[in-house]
Amino acid sequence: MKLDRKNKLSRWRSAQFAVILSVLFSMHVSGVYAGGQSDPNHDNTNSATSDSPNILFIIMDDVGIDQMRIFGYGGATPPATPNIDQLAQSGIRFHNTWAMPTCSTSRSVFFTGRMPVRTNVYGALGPNDLANSMVSPFEMTAPKLLKKKGYKSALFGKFHLALQANNAAGLAMPYDLGWDYFSGWLDETGDPSSIDTSAGGVSPEGTWSCGFVPDEQHGGADYGACYTGNGVCGELSKTGSNAPAPGRLCRDQGGIFDPGKSCQSPRPDYVDFSILSGHYVSPLVINHEHGDVEQVPPEDPRSRRYRAQAVVDDAIDWIGKHDSVEPWMATVSFASAHTPVMQPPADELQTSIDVVENLDCGNFVAQRALTNLMIESMDTEVGRLLVDTGVATRAANGALIYDPMQNDTMVIAVGDNGTLGSVVKLPFDASRAKGTAYQTGVWVPLIVAGPLVNSPDRIVSAMVNVADLFALFGEIAGIDAHKAVPRPIDSVSMLPYLTEPDQASLRSTNFTQVGPNLQANNGVNGPCVIQTACTQIPPSKSVCEDNNGVWWGEGADDPVTEGIPAGGLPRCCDVNAFRTAQGQDTYTIVPDFSTAIRNNLYKIVQNTTWIYNEQNDLCEIDLVTEFFNIDENVPVPTLDKDGTQIDVSALPPDSEEKVNYDSLMLELEQMLSFTPNCPGDGNIDSRVNSEDISGWHYYAHTWGLSSVFDFNLDGLTDGADRLVIAKNRNMLCRSGANYKPENHSAQSPAKVHHR
Repeated sequence: MKLDRKNKLSRWRSAQFAVILSVLFSMHVSGVYAGGQSDPNHDNTNSATSDSPNILFIIMDDVGIDQMRIFGYGGATPPATPNIDQLAQSGIRFHNTWAMPTCSTSRSVFFTGRMPVRTNVYGALGPNDLANSMVSPFEMTAPKLLKKKGYKSALFGKFHLALQANNAAGLAMPYDLGWDYFSGWLDETGDPSSIDTSAGGVSPEGTWSCGFVPDEQHGGADYGACYTGNGVCGELSKTGSNAPAPGRLCRDQGGIFDPGKSCQSPRPDYVDFSILSGHYVSPLVINHEHGDVEQVPPEDPRSRRYRAQAVVDDAIDWIGKHDSVEPWMATVSFASAHTPVMQPPADELQTSIDVVENLDCGNFVAQRALTNLMIESMDTEVGRLLVDTGVATRAANGALIYDPMQNDTMVIAVGDNGTLGSVVKLPFDASRAKGTAYQTGVWVPLIVAGPLVNSPDRIVSAMVNVADLFALFGEIAGIDAHKAVPRPIDSVSMLPYLTEPDQASLRSTNFTQVGPNLQANNGVNGPCVIQTACTQIPPSKSVCEDNNGVWWGEGADDPVTEGIPAGGLPRCCDVNAFRTAQGQDTYTIVPDFSTAIRNNLYKIVQNTTWIYNEQNDLCEIDLVTEFFNIDENVPVPTLDKDGTQIDVSALPPDSEEKVNYDSLMLELEQMLSFTPNCPGDGNIDSRVNSEDISGWHYYAHTWGLSSVFDFNLDGLTDGADRLVIAKNRNMLCRSGANYKPENHSAQSPAKVHHR
């Protein structure tokens, strides 16, 4: 779609001038209460204008800034990303962007503009998390916001803003949150399943670590039958020494390879198309416009596509069918390079076939190479997405040609959190990566390109938070998000960075947070030990093991856990208590809550951890506050590594460091007390009234299980919750009570350390 750029931009910038002025004052992360109530259903208001650019929003999964050569990092072996690099060079590289430490938290912040302390979406969602820790249907999400200007919105790929087990909307969750169309995966844990090491049932489980039968040289077969889910079978042979294994080619095409066999009719009973497998066999869910839900079974070819290809296929199809007048926002949410890491399709890579196919997907060292391959494959798909939607073209040599002034689409690409520790690139800190509020866990690449960017190919060093993307979505559409959303948001304007190359930072501080989500009756995820660290971030045994971890919760079966109670151990501190009793070494415990705040020069990290106190033989809460210098030097940034803390107790009261520490601590306390305690307010309009009774009645009588009206957090929406509304009827909640991390767990005396 091409427009008269001069006339369009002139009209657009004129319309945006008032918006810029109204949000330019936003110097901190706080929002302004606007009252009112969000409609949980779709807003049918349509005031579309041809002056509204389209928005293509690309989310990269588990890709921190440490992976990106275009940002000056990437270590000794950076993944090749020529298409993303070209996009970045044609736009702006935001070099100082913070995300949340895990995927669900960042996604919630992207699409609501609100921090975890406001939404209770503290960590990566798992099957035991309550609806109270999912994005509420009463939130003003980005698609609902853009609907006010007539945008159609679609989401492709990873969702992970809610999980159907505890959500009344079930498989219609994306539609319930405002998207007109969704095509992607609503996995039980929110992330890809484990790899099918039986390769479709043709071998005993555990035989093929990467989910396909390799060639004969690598222990597999050079000939066999390739079955497809629709009943077709063909026989494949290896065509040369540099050709992919036929088992891999069959898998890449959605089939199951029976090694050394000819096609049979009917196919053998052991060929099983029902087994899920990582990034290759993922039952597709489609939310059609108007809310109809289609479940695509695993034998359907649409559910047997490599995830990075599938999201781009479906986005291209939806954008291509779109009305050329009506503006749109398409979110392409990659699952790359989330575990379990696997070889991408052979036709997406330039790396030697032998090198790729000889990698063991269960091996720590191999996973570093596989992560590079998955990022490179994603880059290939980003290029295909841009070209096939008309946003870019190809040169004769295949290089991407992207001229942002030749189309009316703004392109935004961002990482959802820092890289997984096992594959972090030096000099970043593998021990303080994804899942922590340290710099390696939250510092992400952010690229914005398109016709609204003045002076492209530049770097913006100002502090940006992924919450600010929500404001940017509104600014692109001509909407002041702070005025349009009927509750406080934490977004700060980004448009001035696009239009004014010399724009100073609009943030004086930045904030991030991670912790356990709400579960029934104070439940928590089970312990998972990865190498020498114990964490409770993985929501299930399968996710733990996909990250090469040992599960200590319910269902634990690793030999190292022999002797623990039948129901597993509840916390990492219990794991250390058990090992202490056995005379074994204990593990480092990843904090339960991790929060950070920074300004231009300094940073505070505050960690709350359940630790085992051997002297008292008890688990107790340990609160540790750390203070660091910080910057983003290239190629060696000043990171918040262990041992680099500033000793606050030794600082003179009037020193620069102490003044900054006190200021940041005060703002951190204010941030954590932003949200009022408002029991009975299920529709988050800061008042308890008849609308909450109506909402409770709907969920209690049509669903009865977990919902935003489950106020006593027992996993049920029942009469006990109705009593909470009655008790607090007519309450107004506009001033906040202090937030305490330990409120989500059984109480225990806290030990407080500052260092």
